[in-house]
Amino acid sequence: MRIDIVTIFPDMFAPALSLGVVGRAIRNGVADARVHDLRAFAHDRHRSTDDAPFGGGPGMVMLAGPILEAVASLSLPSDASVAFLTPQGAPFTQRTAERLAALERLVLVCGRYEGIDERAVQRLATEEISAGDYVTSGGEIPAMLVVDAVVRLLPGALGHGDEALADDSHTSGLLQHPQYTRPAEIEGMAAPDVLLSGDHAAIARWRRREALRRTLERRPDMLAEAALSEGDLRVLRELG
Repeated sequence: MRIDIVTIFPDMFAPALSLGVVGRAIRNGVADARVHDLRAFAHDRHRSTDDAPFGGGPGMVMLAGPILEAVASLSLPSDASVAFLTPQGAPFTQRTAERLAALERLVLVCGRYEGIDERAVQRLATEEISAGDYVTSGGEIPAMLVVDAVVRLLPGALGHGDEALADDSHTSGLLQHPQYTRPAEIEGMAAPDVLLSGDHAAIARWRRREALRRTLERRPDMLAEAALSEGDLRVLRELG
């Protein structure tokens, strides 16, 4: 998968694309991520990528021209997705990440200031994505979030840990069960006995019950969309 990122702050992406799961996936050829400086497509001596909004008002608006040229320079196939990172977009979810991870090409355009000239959005955007119901100073950090969530889903990105994806919070439709590791007891707090029992069936039952409990307590809204068995529903009635 290739991801192209269009931004006025390309230097922000060096750590995000070189460290951790994403960095390893890029080094191993699982993903290809390229950052493009939007100012390289500005033609005035100040390399301007924004101007005052028509109609007046505070702040600046990102120019359509440099964005149109930057994306055109990528020679995208017809099935590529061009996502604009903006607070007006659809909330980014695990389902969105799974859908984007199935693509061969993805372009992320990082908005800034008061927004992007609507003509660039209309001409280019296949979708608009929001990191959540809040406003950041630009689309760069949301773009890093999207890259991380998408790349870790690519086959081979997690190495031998690929099988763990199905158990992630949100992937299964539930929040993940609590996790424990060594030592078995610390400062008077003991790990659950069942996890040390070696009884894999009992451990699986405990983990499912705790995932249901945690989701019910913290995100009950998710239960309406989760694939629940009769046994799950029985557990939820007991917990409720």
